Amino acid sequence: METTSKTIRKHSLEKLYASLAENRKMYAPVAEADNRIGYKYNPDFSEVIFDHIQSTLSVKNVVFPRVENVIFYTNNKNDSTVTDVDLNKIPEVVLWGAHPCDTAAYDVLRSIFCWDTKDEFFAKRLEKLVVIGLACHKSDAHCFCTSVGLSPDSTKGSDILLVPLTNGDYKAEILTEKGNRILTDFSGLFEPYQDEETKLTHVEQQFDHKQVTQHLKEAFENPFWVENSLRCIGCGACAYVCPTCACFDIQDEAKGKNGKRYRSWDSCGFGLFTLHTSGHNPREVQSQRWRQRILHKFSYMPERNASLGCVGCGRCSRACPVDMNIAEQLQALQSI
Repeated sequence: METTSKTIRKHSLEKLYASLAENRKMYAPVAEADNRIGYKYNPDFSEVIFDHIQSTLSVKNVVFPRVENVIFYTNNKNDSTVTDVDLNKIPEVVLWGAHPCDTAAYDVLRSIFCWDTKDEFFAKRLEKLVVIGLACHKSDAHCFCTSVGLSPDSTKGSDILLVPLTNGDYKAEILTEKGNRILTDFSGLFEPYQDEETKLTHVEQQFDHKQVTQHLKEAFENPFWVENSLRCIGCGACAYVCPTCACFDIQDEAKGKNGKRYRSWDSCGFGLFTLHTSGHNPREVQSQRWRQRILHKFSYMPERNASLGCVGCGRCSRACPVDMNIAEQLQALQSI
């Protein structure tokens, strides 16, 4: 649909938030201990923050939970009974105040979970989700959205994007049918947009992702991977904070006759991730696992899914205990 631009005054945001919260779960950013930012279900509007650079963890857990039950089962003497999870019980959620890198990540996840067969768990959660994004007026040295084809006011993945104005109010870009329904239901809170001045941060482009993708096609056996992964300790922090990493493990947990099967986040950076039952491990050293992470996001996904697997949020670099800055590594890749 065609984008519609409106203005919503600062004092009207609280009314919109309260109205949406009447019959939906709200998921919004709040301040946490040690100067961290996290997302919380159903916070009071007074707790919600609008001036953060980035939350510590991403918001992919809304559509891809850290742990998610897949089936329940009962083993009787002569047979077994399997009960599916009732996906209709998944609640409607409004994601409020997510930055454009995080909202764009939902398109990346969709290309992973629904590119060949449709993952019903992911698809249902995404269907029940309304995304009210918040354009960025702050950034730091770890942000590199402009290097992966995005920007501080990218609209990808948002149903409504709030863009801060210099006068303290917000431009509301209505982007989808979900967003248009909110505009229709609460039309009294929105005003015509008068081309007011926006307040956005500037994020310097650090590398050309198209050049990186091209170089990677010839770089599989390059010594670059060994040299640049020596610091990596395989902790998996980069994968767990990443909004687009989608590796998961599946396990059964039983007590007596009853049990459940669940999936939980995993990381291709872990040494056991590719270990076969035969004992063979095709990625037995850390340099191979680091190479896989980069190739998957910047070579395999563009080729197979027509989408980069990275949104430039910078969380992996912020979280890395040995300071492996992915943007710096990608800059170096352009010259090999």
